[in-house]
Amino acid sequence: MTWHWRLEDSSGAAVQPSSIGVEVPGADNQGDAESWLGENWRELLDKGVATVTLFDGDDEVYGPMGLAAP
Repeated sequence: MTWHWRLEDSSGAAVQPSSIGVEVPGADNQGDAESWLGENWRELLDKGVATVTLFDGDDEVYGPMGLAAP
């Protein structure tokens, strides 16, 4: 399985990474996927991504999780 993030706008609609000039790499495990998000969440937020959802292959693990501070 490949761990990956789905990017979402404020309405919950999926955002295609290429449409905002980012590449969301697949990861071999949850820790690597979460590390990538930890390093890139500010850039995603600046580009209009409001929430993210983590998937392990086709299985939703958790989310949507907001990127903005509460």
